[in-house]
Order: sequence, then structure tokens, then C-alpha cells
Amino acid sequence: MNRLIILLILMTCLSCTQKKENVKSFQQVNWGERIANIDKKDSLIKGSSYLSVYSEIYSYSEARTYDLTVTVSLKNIYKKDTMFIERADYYNTEGKKIRTYFDQPIYIKPMETLEIVIDQKDTQGGSGGNFVFDWMVRNPELEPHFEAVMISTYGQQGLSFTAQGIRIE
Repeated sequence: MNRLIILLILMTCLSCTQKKENVKSFQQVNWGERIANIDKKDSLIKGSSYLSVYSEIYSYSEARTYDLTVTVSLKNIYKKDTMFIERADYYNTEGKKIRTYFDQPIYIKPMETLEIVIDQKDTQGGSGGNFVFDWMVRNPELEPHFEAVMISTYGQQGLSFTAQGIRIE
């Protein structure tokens, strides 16, 4: 009988232990190491792209919001040519610039993706945040691709959605 009680206690303890989460350490981009020295003689085509991001979204009413983690991907989707991003400006719902991630041109190698992560606790962007990226390419048909993934989990509820960048200039 004692063995049965010990076995039940052991099984109860083991069933209550939580699984260990596989947490990957995020390596923030060192923008200073990505600075591109662009020759003024180089005939690069310039453009700008807009990307919507949401630090928070409304739930039930305008009085209740859910905070979101935002992952912004800057993608060079081409196999043979490097592209350059001149600026990455982040704005809030009211259109006020929150921060500039870099203000010197950086490079993105072929097929490479760089990421900007906005922590779930950073709600400065609000429900209508956005990015404007100024970029340069050698071939006018090879534009960078900008994408955002917003995600949140509360209890057993999770939500996620994406946004695609659009060219504005």
C-alpha cells in the first residue's frame, strides 16, 4: 500500500513539471558592422518602402489592448546582388518618429535577412505604427522585401499576423 501511495505521489509530481522551453538567444544586429562604403560614382537606383507594424491591437473595445512582439524582416530576395538600406525610421500612430535604427547605408548580402525585433513591452508604436525604409539597388527590378510578423500569447490564446511592405517612392 505504501508503495502505491509513493508511486501516485511520484506520478503526480512528474505530471506537474513544466516542459522546458527552447529559448533561442536573439543576436541583435550590430548596424555599425554593416555600414556600406558606397562610391558616389556608383549609379544606384533609390527608392522608399512603407511597412505597417502594430505594437498593440484592440480587443473588445478601445479600452482594452493586447501588446504584441514585432519582428521586422529586411530581406534581399535575390541570389546575385547586394542591396543597400540607407535608413530605417520607426513612427508611432500619430506619425511621430520614435527612432532611427541606422542613418548610414548598410548592406544586405544576396539571400540574407536582417531583423529588427520590437519587444512586446515596447508599445510606443501603438496600434498604427509604421516603418519607412530608404534603399538603393543596382538593378531597378531587384527591390528589397520588407515584412513584419506580429505575435502575442496570453494564457492559452495566441494570435499572429503579417504585413508586407509597399513601395512609396
